[in-house]
Amino acid sequence: MQINRLFEIVYVLLRQNTITAGELAGRFGVSCRTIYRDVDTLSLAGVPIYTEKGKGGGIRLLPGFVLDRSVLSEGEQNEILTALQGLVTVRSDETDRVLRKLSDVFNMSTRTNWLEVDFTDWSFSNGGLFHGFKQAILERRVAEFDYYSTFGEMTRRSVEPAQLWFKHRSWYVRAFCRLRQDERLFKLTRIRNLVITDEFFGDRELPETQPLPVPSEHHKQNVTLKMRIAPEMAFRVFDEFGGETPEKQPDGSYIVDITWPEDDWVYGFILSFGEFIEVLEPEHIKHIIRQKAEKIMGKYV
Repeated sequence: MQINRLFEIVYVLLRQNTITAGELAGRFGVSCRTIYRDVDTLSLAGVPIYTEKGKGGGIRLLPGFVLDRSVLSEGEQNEILTALQGLVTVRSDETDRVLRKLSDVFNMSTRTNWLEVDFTDWSFSNGGLFHGFKQAILERRVAEFDYYSTFGEMTRRSVEPAQLWFKHRSWYVRAFCRLRQDERLFKLTRIRNLVITDEFFGDRELPETQPLPVPSEHHKQNVTLKMRIAPEMAFRVFDEFGGETPEKQPDGSYIVDITWPEDDWVYGFILSFGEFIEVLEPEHIKHIIRQKAEKIMGKYV
């Protein structure tokens, strides 16, 4: 597992001054290229690690962080441990074991369970997707799956996955799509029949100023909504509009102003409040909601 290899690399460097990528590669049974990627990951996580080329070079922690551990303040020790703990997304006994070893090196106690990240939803139905994409991302394996568009059209995709994203109530995988020959975001709820292949992919050069990919369903005209929500739905007001500072009325209701892309999702979201919501503006949204409510009512006559 990569996360435990990262911990072990730091542990080794705390015990000795310098080690080469080849020595680490042999120790863990991976390639030198993998070790260098690990060094980049640790550096991004805040661990003071660097490489030095040439005779006598290798991988090491910043001067003063190794051999004489007394120069490392308690705060700096905590920063290293916290940075490593923050890399953990799926806990394991092995992870905790290595963290305890690092704590012993610093002769200090630390909690190894301060952070817990569970990527699955409450139905646990997407657990397989997360574990599959995690494997593909860490091992740099090509992933293949069936993907359903906004209109229900299915295409088979072959991608080089880079990240799992959580954006606006939904999980996505960010990847280079070989079909479109471009970077894309794929919504996890629209993915079926995921297969992690035995094909590995290398680094792909992308412009540093590359804009973040936007799912096609979000390329819609924005609409600014003004809505009154009844006191019975106060919990949803704070769940759904927590960052919008909703305006509470004397009768206990809330006035919410928000701007969203106008599409069927917005109409369905409004209707999900049932009798406890009233659209105040704009007029055309009031008309659309009225029409949809009448169609719903017609099914139960």
